[in-house]
Amino acid sequence: MSTPTLKIENLHVAIEGKEIVKGFNLEINGGEIHAVMGPNGTGKSTLASALMGHPKYEITEGTVTFEGQDLLEMEVDERARAGLFLAMQYPSEISGVTNADFLRTAINARREEGDEIPLMKFIKTLDKKMDTLDMGEEFAQRYLNEGFSGGEKKRNEILQLMMLEPKLAILDEIDSGLDIDALKVVAKGVNEMRSPNFGCLIITHYQRMLNYIKPDKVHVMMQGRIVKSGGPELAERLEAEGYDGLKKELGIEDETVNQEA
Repeated sequence: MSTPTLKIENLHVAIEGKEIVKGFNLEINGGEIHAVMGPNGTGKSTLASALMGHPKYEITEGTVTFEGQDLLEMEVDERARAGLFLAMQYPSEISGVTNADFLRTAINARREEGDEIPLMKFIKTLDKKMDTLDMGEEFAQRYLNEGFSGGEKKRNEILQLMMLEPKLAILDEIDSGLDIDALKVVAKGVNEMRSPNFGCLIITHYQRMLNYIKPDKVHVMMQGRIVKSGGPELAERLEAEGYDGLKKELGIEDETVNQEA
């Protein structure tokens, strides 16, 4: 199996003509977990949505390749079939579609016709993954995210991650609103995915998630681009000092927060 690589070069992304991401560069290889941290409004969620192909976000400059293919030329479903996965900050609710039906359909959509996952294998795998995430059996038959608490929605996103087994996952503030117990369960699911054939980009405000999912590299995003990179110690520094010290060190003025970013 080839090692999945996401390579982003000089990426610029705009929303309704306003540039949010401004020259973003990053490369992630299989087996690596990267964290992108930064204050509100710096373009982190815009980056995630643009990589997945949300039509609201316009790529105005730059290139993105995934396993050597031009990601920006792919439709959203093609990106998913190629092995890209996005765990959203605010997962959608879909009434009338059970978790089990949604997951089985999603798995089969990535397989060749005639090679659909056998029902019993699917059920056994689903039960095992739900057990890992401390999710009761009833979750399988509940409608997708309907009536779920914030923590249940985040666990459900990680369940999808574990069932779909993508080559590269983007986790957009997956720790948002989680208590410590739920955070540990979510982290357990991500850590079980670690392998040379899996890469991960964690987008977060806080260091606390990184106490449980140890990143290989940490990047700080401000003003739409990466301004500093380092190891896990960089996240610890930000937790202790906040972003103001780094802004002062780098000569970065406070930026206007863009709620769309």
